[in-house]
Amino acid sequence: MVDMVAVVPSPPLLVPQLVAGRAAETAELRSACLRAASRLADAADRWIVVAADPGGRRTLVQPVGGTFVGYGVDVPVALAPGAPVKPDLPLPLLIAGWLRGEVAEHVVAAAELVPPDLSAEECRAIGADLAGGAGSAGLLVVGDGAITHTQKAPGYLDRRAGPFDDRVADALAAADPHALLALDVRLATELGAAGRAPWQVLAGATLALGGEWHGERLYSAAPYGVAYHVAVWWL
Repeated sequence: MVDMVAVVPSPPLLVPQLVAGRAAETAELRSACLRAASRLADAADRWIVVAADPGGRRTLVQPVGGTFVGYGVDVPVALAPGAPVKPDLPLPLLIAGWLRGEVAEHVVAAAELVPPDLSAEECRAIGADLAGGAGSAGLLVVGDGAITHTQKAPGYLDRRAGPFDDRVADALAAADPHALLALDVRLATELGAAGRAPWQVLAGATLALGGEWHGERLYSAAPYGVAYHVAVWWL
């Protein structure tokens, strides 16, 4: 049973040690992510982290740890107390581990990794499977929006990015799973929006659970040309 969801992005710049001297630039985003994770931890001491990964679909039942050493500083993180370190842990799981360590060291997190090009129908089915799992859990959904909001963005400028992320922001604020499922897979791929598949898994889970979901958007902006969304949903 899932009754609380937190949505966060996955930029390494969330971690202060990785942006020495520039942490203030991302303070608002970092604060929003920590608030979302705190609310999730208050609702559930077991998390399922949902994220996209080019390596394909994988379910990590046993919690793991990792480090940001590949991003310049050896900052160890883990999805549970004492979890063994995995040297190639995907960035979204490193972010999840960092958030857990900052706000909820008691939490134990598993992970569901999905291919970034998975169809909306397949994402919805995975979400329904997660919703039907045993026990109570919170979903931590990790993924970025379009990487094409400015000329200096990682994916250069694509003027379709603004309307795309406006739709995402509105859907997250309204707790509207149908709007998330309506996001165009091809367009999201062209814009580099890695969060599309995890958001649609979220949509599938909440639709399968039913009930009246409420949403609050804590942050939506595109610093450095990449869209980052932070939100919480609850029953």
